[in-house]
Amino acid sequence: MRVCRVGLVGAGGVAQRHARVLSGFDDVELLGVTDVVPDAAAELAGAHGARVFSDVEELLAAGPDAVYVCVPPFAHGPAEEAVIAAGVPMFVEKPVAVDLATAERIADLVARRGLLTGVGHHWRYLPVVERARDLLADRPVRMVSGAWLDKVPPVAWWARRDRSGGPVVEQAAHVLDLVRLLVGEATEVTAYGNGTPPPVQGADIDSVTTAALRFAGGAVGTLSAACVLGWKHRAGLEILADGLALSLTEDGLVVRDADGERRFDADPDAARVAVDRAFVDAVRGVGDDVRVPYAEALGTQRLALAVADSARTGRTVRLGSPDAASVVTGVTVDA
Repeated sequence: MRVCRVGLVGAGGVAQRHARVLSGFDDVELLGVTDVVPDAAAELAGAHGARVFSDVEELLAAGPDAVYVCVPPFAHGPAEEAVIAAGVPMFVEKPVAVDLATAERIADLVARRGLLTGVGHHWRYLPVVERARDLLADRPVRMVSGAWLDKVPPVAWWARRDRSGGPVVEQAAHVLDLVRLLVGEATEVTAYGNGTPPPVQGADIDSVTTAALRFAGGAVGTLSAACVLGWKHRAGLEILADGLALSLTEDGLVVRDADGERRFDADPDAARVAVDRAFVDAVRGVGDDVRVPYAEALGTQRLALAVADSARTGRTVRLGSPDAASVVTGVTVDA
């Protein structure tokens, strides 16, 4: 394949970012855009010399080599099903759904089809994340503290639980994805929300959430999420191992050990380019560096929803395996 012809489903902010990145690759042609808001699709397509399609089916009929699904959390499902049925490699932006049932249904369809997929957890492409993994390779993690302290994004659907899933699912998923990568799978979650939504019309999400987590490897941890600020205050991890402290964000890594303190800077924009480059290379058959296929993203979705469900119900959620989660009192989250 000389040129990878990419179709975009969605024309919002994230789709615009992918369009900019993809248009900068010499071996990519932005074939076209479809969105439920035709004017938005037309504006994005026009900015990159692409076509406008009325719906996903029309886009697929044009024969794309890959499709990017960049829709809000509540809109996931139908587009993915159509792309999978067509057998086209698919990149999905996180979170992959607003619920677990949709994500599991799509994951099952992907597995049955053997489809090449990627999900937009671009933090995994930060070199400092690889450095952190190397430093932790021979030291078990004892404690991890994750945080995403931010504002309410300026989109109407975000402050509604049934549309975004809330801050843990929509924002802190990046942090939880790195927790899984660096610490391992969580087995138990107890979370609390404050029960007070942010001061946004129609909001029904908790403005702050805190959670305690237990991990299969013996580590314990916490997660804090907030959307009460007017700026992005902090997003990242603090990790403690024997004789080692790591502070990791998308801007850099601070390492403290017996040799003192060292800082390694990171470029989050480079990671956003790298995640697209890796997927396009995989589609073209010239690379194999997709770090978060759909099946892996399902694990992060499962953990994020466990935190959100525990905060909503006030009950501890146990994740007995990557394929099952249940509330301790017997209320089933997933079977």
